[in-house]
Amino acid sequence: MQEFSVLIGGKAGFGIDTSSLILARILNQLGWYIYIYRDYPSLIRGGHTFSIIRAADKKISTHRNQIDLLLALDQNTLDFHKARLSNGAALIYDSDSVKSSSGLGIAFTKIIKQENAPEIMRNSCMVGAFCKACGISEEALVNILKQNIDKEIDLNLKIALRGFQQANLISRIKTFDAAPLPILSGNEAIGLGLASAGLNSYIAYPMTPSSGILHYLANLSAEFGLKVVHPENEIAVMLMALGAASAGEKVAVGTSGGGFCLMTEGLSFSGMAELPLVVVLGQRTGPSTGLPTYTGQTELNFAIWAGHGEFSRLVVAPADAEQAFYWSAVALNLAIKFQIPAIILSDKTVAEGAYSFDLDSVNLPPEEQFPAWDKKDAYKRYLDSANGVSPLAFFGDKDAIVKINSYEHDEYGITTEDPQVTKKMQAKRLRKEKYLSEELRKYKVVNTAGSLDSSVAVVCWGSNAGVCAEAARNLGIRFIQPVVLWPFPLEQIKRATEGVKKIICVENNSRGQLAGLLSGAGIRISEQILRSDGRPFVLDELQRELNVRINGE
Repeated sequence: MQEFSVLIGGKAGFGIDTSSLILARILNQLGWYIYIYRDYPSLIRGGHTFSIIRAADKKISTHRNQIDLLLALDQNTLDFHKARLSNGAALIYDSDSVKSSSGLGIAFTKIIKQENAPEIMRNSCMVGAFCKACGISEEALVNILKQNIDKEIDLNLKIALRGFQQANLISRIKTFDAAPLPILSGNEAIGLGLASAGLNSYIAYPMTPSSGILHYLANLSAEFGLKVVHPENEIAVMLMALGAASAGEKVAVGTSGGGFCLMTEGLSFSGMAELPLVVVLGQRTGPSTGLPTYTGQTELNFAIWAGHGEFSRLVVAPADAEQAFYWSAVALNLAIKFQIPAIILSDKTVAEGAYSFDLDSVNLPPEEQFPAWDKKDAYKRYLDSANGVSPLAFFGDKDAIVKINSYEHDEYGITTEDPQVTKKMQAKRLRKEKYLSEELRKYKVVNTAGSLDSSVAVVCWGSNAGVCAEAARNLGIRFIQPVVLWPFPLEQIKRATEGVKKIICVENNSRGQLAGLLSGAGIRISEQILRSDGRPFVLDELQRELNVRINGE
């Protein structure tokens, strides 16, 4: 068996997310590479929530529709997902809640009542049954539970072992010699990447799918020496971040599309005042509240053009945990180096998906420091330098008068409406983009894979890179993913598309926003595959659709 998929489902509040992570870590200990897809409604309790844990003998970052083992804690899980079952798939279910004429039924609810335990512990019983059914040892089960459960561990272990004892062996899972990799969500990887680049403050108002960064960094704030702040709304978030940046702090904020709308006036302030900060923009289906717990890729144009006036910015869109870690660090570094806002375009799929994370595959650049004022002449906060970047002094420096101004200003930061000074200062701010583009030549801003001599290419951005790369490899076509989306890497994309006669663009939106950028730059798009229902592309479905577009069958 080279790969398999497990789906666990139940009502919101049943602990499905925790259970899926424990199951993934058990498989991870056996040497499998992991990807977890989470699907849940915007409800605290009720509705239907499920996770798909895909395990493979190679690195993966997407899931399949077809599953090999279904773990059902309620009837809806069986009814909604039985069509996904592969030939020879197995079913384990709570016989007190699910009616089925096949599969392995165990009275989880009865066990919970006998042990006088809360209902949520049914998932511990299910985890135990899963281990026995898959030939995983009792010792491995106990060790993983001890590492992942903080509350009532003795009771959880007792219930898990009862599930283990009542299950039967269904199919023994293969074990690999490879050392297990940590499992990180995209949000966790973003947080770690920012911290590794010297982040001082993270400021956010909770908004799915970026809330996980706030919670994660809050838990690690003492370890990293971070200030983690939750203000009353997104306007306060941005204004507080600008204040921190003006005082010399490396700062990042997190939000989703609706919150970013409220931040855009502050984003323009950042552009005019040349205050560096990072915005993590986690996309979900809109407009307005839309589908708050589902995915989308509709903010590409918004991120590139947000704010009034014209100013330089960086926009990057990582695709998995390693890219999220690396490009978050790069985004903070470049924001500091060029005194600009940098936007990390995430989405629900990459933010809340969980991946086997290989730290050794990531070579982070050194932490960037603020360009310091040499104190040789009178301090000019907005000195008109060759590359547009001014040396910095901060409040409290006895030798400098520091003026931060959102109004048009001269080099000292003094308000002006003089046309010649205005022209000079606007040119200074926009000049940064040229030098930012030159700096980005040091980085791999466009990823390619698959059959690089193929005349057919699939082009995508963000979280779609995982599913598109694997489909391209299976179909023998070229795969292209621009990670940096602004400044638009036209030169690198042209090199990546040399010899390509047919480009198929895959996006989670209705209008093909990346396709529009490519077309506007003179790159002809042959076909588009678009999805805007809040769900990500799935490997088996996308592969069939690509095959139709390529071969007409």
